[in-house]
Amino acid sequence: MKNPPTNPEAPFYDCTGLASVTIPGSVIYIGPNSFAGCTNLNSVVVGSGVTSIGGSALEFCFNLTGVYFKGNAPSLGDSHVFFDDYKLAIDFLPGKTGWGDIFGGNPTAQWRPQVPGDTSFGVRSNQFGFNINWVNASGMVTVIEACTNLTDSSWTGLQTNTLFGDSLYYSDPQWTNYPRRFYRVTSP
Repeated sequence: MKNPPTNPEAPFYDCTGLASVTIPGSVIYIGPNSFAGCTNLNSVVVGSGVTSIGGSALEFCFNLTGVYFKGNAPSLGDSHVFFDDYKLAIDFLPGKTGWGDIFGGNPTAQWRPQVPGDTSFGVRSNQFGFNINWVNASGMVTVIEACTNLTDSSWTGLQTNTLFGDSLYYSDPQWTNYPRRFYRVTSP
């Protein structure tokens, strides 16, 4: 068994038992080395309150594939925040500020809900519907909109949902009233 870290800002240093972490919106600072060496950590959701991340906070997390930011881009304590995290991609919510193509040396992308082309998409049991997947986005709001002509693009809101997990199923009760209908999923 390893000795606990002596730095109170690094409470999970070298904790190989962590697989995922969700940092609540009430947290404003992630201290230096907080999750450094957590080699089995694969995802981190960073709440909207975080404005600063200390140096080397997530370095040597070799299996870290996604860090999902709910707020604006925080300041970084040094260039080693994500050091040696070779599998990492950074995702941020649309409408948040301070993000570019690279953050802390890693590629970024907008974190959006997805509609997979799986067996849930289409007509089933006399109803049309589809899954909406938004990984690590529990508590986020999605809006399903529809239009009948993409060149006019007059979108009508059909349903607003708060996710209570990573996915939900949407079924359109009016689908038979339209010979052609297009759908999109957005986040306000």
